[in-house]
Amino acid sequence: MALAASLSACASTSNMGESTAAGAGDPYGPYLSARLAEQEHDLKGAAALYRESLMLDPKNPDLLDKALLYAAVSGNLDGTVKLARQMVGSEGDNRAARLALAVDAFKSANYTEAHDEIAKSAKGPFTTLTLTLLDAWASEGLGNPDAALALLKNVTTQGGTETLASFQSALVLDLAGRTKEADTEYLKTLAAGVSPRAVEAYGRFLERNGRAADARLLYNKLLQDASVAPIAAQGLARLDAGTIPDRLVATPADGAAEALFGIAASLTDQASAEIAVLYLQFALALSPHFDLAKIVLSDRFEALEKFDAAIAIYRSVGADSPYKPAAEVQVAVDEGRNNQTPQAIADLVAITTARPTDLTAWTSLGDVYRSAEKYPAAEDAYDHAIKLLNPVAKDDWPLFFARAVAEDQSGHWEMAEQDLEAALKLSPDQAQVLNFLGYSWVDHGVHLTQALVMLEKARALSPYDGYIVDSVGWAYYKLGRYDDAAKTLENAVLLVPGDSTINEHLGDAYWRTGRKLDAHFQWSHALAFGPEAAEKPKLEKKLQDGLEPGGDPT
Repeated sequence: MALAASLSACASTSNMGESTAAGAGDPYGPYLSARLAEQEHDLKGAAALYRESLMLDPKNPDLLDKALLYAAVSGNLDGTVKLARQMVGSEGDNRAARLALAVDAFKSANYTEAHDEIAKSAKGPFTTLTLTLLDAWASEGLGNPDAALALLKNVTTQGGTETLASFQSALVLDLAGRTKEADTEYLKTLAAGVSPRAVEAYGRFLERNGRAADARLLYNKLLQDASVAPIAAQGLARLDAGTIPDRLVATPADGAAEALFGIAASLTDQASAEIAVLYLQFALALSPHFDLAKIVLSDRFEALEKFDAAIAIYRSVGADSPYKPAAEVQVAVDEGRNNQTPQAIADLVAITTARPTDLTAWTSLGDVYRSAEKYPAAEDAYDHAIKLLNPVAKDDWPLFFARAVAEDQSGHWEMAEQDLEAALKLSPDQAQVLNFLGYSWVDHGVHLTQALVMLEKARALSPYDGYIVDSVGWAYYKLGRYDDAAKTLENAVLLVPGDSTINEHLGDAYWRTGRKLDAHFQWSHALAFGPEAAEKPKLEKKLQDGLEPGGDPT
């Protein structure tokens, strides 16, 4: 697991049981169950089982390491701290343990202790950044913002961290009351790119410092940016009401949470999902109402396919949070992913009734209906979503593509064809759209030459997509180019073994090239691979009679 490799030096699992006292219970049972829970990303289950195994073998360093890490990623800070204190008794510079103890010290506003815990930790390429940011906030807590800024200046020597350091510096200066310098750092941060936290922090800064006109200008400028529109709308509502907000970061503990969140949000790859979960859990321990951290944490649980956990966290987002509408939609999306389709549909229908201009909700409703094969209902939901596009932008092509799929499955091919062409007009290099339209033309026996050009482009964009390669081969077949079809479809079968339709296509191509024994072999495979009910009798007839002479190309 990447988490253990990044934060600690685990003992070998060969140590399992070596330290078990004579007559003690057997730790292997819970240990093996914990390993299974770990593989399935059941974080709370793994934490409980590793702790149980550790109780049966309390001197085993590997079990202690695992128990500590999984207590942390499951969000149990108190349990993590107890295990961390045990860990540093035998391994004084353990990174995960010292980080947990530093977080606990921040939570208690004991900044001297936080500084000491950070100093005692082992350093590494990844943890150095984390520890430096936290040490800066410990210095701020000790009343020494200059020391904090010096530490943050060192962060900029690490590649790709300039914006993170600039934002953290702005927050330190803001909390220290150094308004002019904070303004400079906020502007530097925003110049590097707009982000929800930077916009909210700077907007609140402007509002608090008597610069309502500047705040309004900022918010109005960003209302059309979907990533920050909820922040901008909430800021404008405050200005209209004459309400003055608090600082985004009101304490050093909030600042430490912001630092941990900033690192976690940058860890977007699948391999880093559990490290991100660890940092986000620590951030929420320090700042329990940090709603964007909840949103990102839920997203990481979705990446681990732990939809129940994601739903629970989405539901904990505050009722007055700018992220609450998005969280409500995402709850329904995850219900659909979690095989709770009727509930997902009911929730999204309720949301779209209450918020008829919620584009995301209508789109998600269409997606859930389409997944449930309720294609006419999906069409209707996508119709509502597309009517809300103003203006239509190139990034909107997936919505037209999704509606085209629903239309095609509803038997409305002409409408689907129009939407596919609209999607390609918005974004001409989408391989899946090119494939869908090109294959459909081939299947309908129209525009065959144009379809082949389109499908060859799709194959160039996604050369290892076996379904696209199959479409190209089928286009060759429909054009009567049987040798080219056979060669291409052979590649498709290699890329997608076990697909009934592709094997059937290859069998047809073999028959037309005179390889009738090979054709029977492929049709037999197609029949064994579970074709759709309507295709089964067609395959059986091919196996019995072969293909009629010259009956296929248009």
